[in-house]
Amino acid sequence: MWLIRIVVLLILPFAVLAQKNAAKFDIQGHRGARGLMPENTIPAMLKALELGVTTLELDVVITADLQVLVSHESWINADICLDSNDREMSNSRGKQLNIYQLRYLDITRFDCGSKKVSRFPEQEKRPVHKPLLDDLIQACERYTRERRLPPVRYNIEIKSSPAGDRKDHPLPDDFAELVLRVLYQRNIVERTTIQSFDIRPLQYLHQLNAPVKLAYLTEDDEELAAITKKLGFIPDTYSPEYTRVDKELVVACHALNMLLIPWTVNEKADMEKLLKMGVDGLITDYPDRAAEVLRGVTEN
Repeated sequence: MWLIRIVVLLILPFAVLAQKNAAKFDIQGHRGARGLMPENTIPAMLKALELGVTTLELDVVITADLQVLVSHESWINADICLDSNDREMSNSRGKQLNIYQLRYLDITRFDCGSKKVSRFPEQEKRPVHKPLLDDLIQACERYTRERRLPPVRYNIEIKSSPAGDRKDHPLPDDFAELVLRVLYQRNIVERTTIQSFDIRPLQYLHQLNAPVKLAYLTEDDEELAAITKKLGFIPDTYSPEYTRVDKELVVACHALNMLLIPWTVNEKADMEKLLKMGVDGLITDYPDRAAEVLRGVTEN
C-alpha cells in the first residue's frame, strides 16, 4: 500500500500540470481545418470553429488590385485548384497565374475546393474560391456571434520574401499595412497574431508598435539568441516545425517569455508528446484530433 501511495504522489503533480496546460492550450486550425475542408477557405474556417479551435491559422497574399487574399501560394496552385473553365491544369500553368498580377474578380473564377487532394482523404470537396481576408473575418465573426461562442483569435501569416518583392507581393512594409487596415476595419487587431518566415514585416510591425502579437516561423535549427538578435526584439511566439521541439526548447522559450507553438502536428501521439513537454499550443490540419487529445488529458 505504501508503495502505491508513493507512486501516486510522484505522478499526481505531473497530471495536475498537464491538466493546467490543457486548460489554456491553444489549438490552431491550420489553414482552417485543411485535413477536413479545402484549405484557406471560409468553409474550412467555419469547420474549425465548429470543432472548437481557439485560433484560426491562415495565410495571406496580395492581388493586383491590392486586396488581401487568403492563400498559401502567391499563384493558383494546380494541386488544389481547377482552371477558370473547371479543368485540371499543369503546375507550370498554375505558377504562371501570379496572384499579384490578377484582380480579385479574376481569381474568383478558379475553383479551389472541388479537386481531390490525395494527401487529405478525409477532406470534403465543394466548389469554393479563395476568399478575401475581410470576407473571411466577417463570416467567422458572424458564426461565433450567432452561436454565442467565445471570440476566436486569428494567426495570419504574411507570405513574403526578398526574392518576391514587387514581383509576387508588395514591399513588406506595404504588405503589412494592407493587412493591418483590414484588421482595424474589422476591430480584431488585438485578437490577431501576425506570423512570418520573413523577418522584415515582423520588424516593421514591431517598430510601428502595432497592437498585434508577433510570431516568428522557422523550419531550421536556430539558436534562440541568434533569432532574437536577427529580429532585434523578442517575439511573442516562437513557431518551429514540430519535430525540432524538445523539453529544453520549451524551457528556453518560456525563460524569454515567449510562447512555443509548433507546426504542423497531425498525429495524436505527437500531440500528446508535445503537450507533455509543455508547449503552449499547436497548429494542426486536424483540430478534431487535437480536441480529442485535450479531452483525454483533462478527463484523466
